[in-house]
Amino acid sequence: MTEGKRYDAQTLTTFVEQLFETAGADAEVAQVVTRVLLEGELLGHRTHGLNLVSRYIGGMLTGQVKASAGLLEQVSDSGISTLFDGHYVLGPYCVSRALDSAAKGATEQGIGIAVVRRASHIGCLAAYLKPFTDRGLVAMVYSSDPSVGLVCAHGGIDPIYTPNPIAAGIPTRGEPILLDVSMSTVTLGLVGQCREAGSPLPHPVLMSNKGQVTDDPADFFTTPPGSILPLGGQAFGHKGFALAILVEALTSGLAGHGRKDAPDQWGASATAVVIDPRFFGGLDAFTDESSFLSKLILASRPVDPERPVRLPGQAGLKLREQALREGVSLAQKVVDDLNQTAGQLQLPALS
Repeated sequence: MTEGKRYDAQTLTTFVEQLFETAGADAEVAQVVTRVLLEGELLGHRTHGLNLVSRYIGGMLTGQVKASAGLLEQVSDSGISTLFDGHYVLGPYCVSRALDSAAKGATEQGIGIAVVRRASHIGCLAAYLKPFTDRGLVAMVYSSDPSVGLVCAHGGIDPIYTPNPIAAGIPTRGEPILLDVSMSTVTLGLVGQCREAGSPLPHPVLMSNKGQVTDDPADFFTTPPGSILPLGGQAFGHKGFALAILVEALTSGLAGHGRKDAPDQWGASATAVVIDPRFFGGLDAFTDESSFLSKLILASRPVDPERPVRLPGQAGLKLREQALREGVSLAQKVVDDLNQTAGQLQLPALS
């Protein structure tokens, strides 16, 4: 990948917050959404980082996406369990509020869970986790979108559900373990990237509408459409398929709003679960165990000596540290899109 121009993280924060506020977002919403999108960029999740700013603001300007904190409705709250209706408010704000609510339950009673229905696009799930692991909390996020079908059932042909990612942050004595895994073989973003590049996918991870496993991204964009295979592919996809059903139940099922309602616009169902180890075996015992396991993993013999075994999130955290130290490298297309949005809002460009 070509190295892009580097920008100071605070400069980007100020610039993007101003874009959102000028487009009509509340200051609080602008700050939270900017923080989440920048964190995704810092961790190397460039398909779910600052490239989403223009898309989000475009949705705001058409009225499809909302940006007022007051529109996020707290439907119920037991102290441990909370339900929010996002009413299509910017997704990173909805999920951040849900995690804060779940963390409050966890720190007061050991565990908290908050569910959001009808949030707009929520970005990179891993980007939400570190503030909670820094507090010694285990944080988990599950997500689905009941308006979209992209992934087939194991043994089936037709697209039924979304990639349904699961993310978790696990505190250790050092850097946290951050995992973010979709219940599909690949993401829609990768399929689209390969299509634009005119290249096949790395593996045959798609199902054509005729029931043939394929690595050709064109077989996904057909009428009727093809589908993405569940995590595990043709051989072991029953595992990813089963986990995807669990995610559907924990998100849209608990939210009381899902595929049965036939929503006609993108609207994430998301569930945040936070656990405080202090209410169980204790934080020291927990981080002793997670750190011990981490050391075992990192010390294991690699298949390729040039590629040592690493923990989930380890590469992203290294990128994050470098970006905060040296500046955030942005692809030229991202810069161009940001500046186009700035021009549309009559604001100065990012230089």
